[in-house]
Amino acid sequence: MQKLPTVTSLRAFEAAARLGSFTRASEELYLAQSAVSRQVRGLEDQLGARLFDLIRQRIVLTQAGRAYLEEIRPILAHLEAASTRVSARAKGVQ
Repeated sequence: MQKLPTVTSLRAFEAAARLGSFTRASEELYLAQSAVSRQVRGLEDQLGARLFDLIRQRIVLTQAGRAYLEEIRPILAHLEAASTRVSARAKGVQ
């Protein structure tokens, strides 16, 4: 069984893909730019696929990156919604 990526690496990848920049992703996630780059690089190593190309100082999703983004977006949304529901229940909010 393959080791699963961390939520941190998935969030870093998703933010970088959505914002088109490791720097902007780092600002949104309150991480250093180098941390976002490291998370994405680790994810690429783990998957054995390049997720971004660097074109004219801008990151662009590869075909593999686009496919992976489509797969993980609903997973991240579901995880966020589940966490919100559990937290609300713990606070007595229905």
